[in-house]
Amino acid sequence: MIELQHVSKTFENAGGRVDALRDVSLTIADGDIYGIIGMSGAGKSTLVRCINMLERPTEGRVIVNGQQLDAMTPAQLRAARREITMIFQRFNLLMQRTCLQNICFPMELAGVGRKEAQAKARQLLELVGLPDKAQAYPAQLSGGQQQRIAIARALATNPKVLLCDEATSALDPKTTRQILELIQDINRKLGITVVVICLLLHISEPTRLLSISYAVFCLKKKKKRKKRKRKMKKFNVKILHEPYSAVSPHNKSSTHTNDTG
Repeated sequence: MIELQHVSKTFENAGGRVDALRDVSLTIADGDIYGIIGMSGAGKSTLVRCINMLERPTEGRVIVNGQQLDAMTPAQLRAARREITMIFQRFNLLMQRTCLQNICFPMELAGVGRKEAQAKARQLLELVGLPDKAQAYPAQLSGGQQQRIAIARALATNPKVLLCDEATSALDPKTTRQILELIQDINRKLGITVVVICLLLHISEPTRLLSISYAVFCLKKKKKRKKRKRKMKKFNVKILHEPYSAVSPHNKSSTHTNDTG
């Protein structure tokens, strides 16, 4: 389970203070697919990076799998992160390593033997549908194939949580759909909790959907958007209207909740 309790994140720069997150509390159950959508600058990536403590919250608590990450020592946090993996928009593959070597890399860091790591990597290549790309290099792959390798690498340490930070933003619509379907399939087969961040969510079965900032305003503003609004009724949608910051869902003046899910 993932719990954020009254999390806020403030950045200081030459122009002053920027409240990226403001008093956010949410709970994500084990095995959920939790979608977070919002406009650019709404705080989506900041929120997901607080879950694995790549960004340390200014205030609040972050609890993952029963462990309070914000209270850990650096060594404890490194160990906890083995169960929380992340895929990114730009794939972040090692270009001088083959696909098999890229998937083996986190297992090497964890001290897994070479034969065991390679056997696990080949299983993961099967899982993501690229068993024939073991000896290929990232530059020889399409964007969608590179993201599949990144997903396989993220699964190498048997994580309990998979964070997807706009992992399909650089892909075309067809490939985006394929990657999200793959993530759903992994969720069903492995029971991993998945947090998906994107500008628009095309995944068909999120168990929860959080909208940061005014991102869902377009779903309510005009009659021609009614069709999309009806489609989203099956989800638990939290619409947050404070521009460029996530506002606590407990603040009724700025949040409206549709619990038709």
